[in-house]
Amino acid sequence: MHADPQLEYSKPPVETKVKAMTLTAYLAGVAGMAVLQAVATDPSMISFLPDWVEAITLPLLPTALAAVAGWKARHTPRPDLPADQR
Repeated sequence: MHADPQLEYSKPPVETKVKAMTLTAYLAGVAGMAVLQAVATDPSMISFLPDWVEAITLPLLPTALAAVAGWKARHTPRPDLPADQR
């Protein structure tokens, strides 16, 4: 006859993995823009690459670096959750 008590969860912190991936993607994007600036003034730096490789390389680098950062970062524990939800 007793109602289950309402579980109250604390506001979850931002996962360490999310922070690492976001920062890495941002920094890799800034570095990519610096590379674009350099290539704009001297296109011979990447002229040996086929056009399709040039087009996909720049977006892939920040994505790959962010994925590696997220994989390497530790999971943020949530001790306030029930054991079956951790």
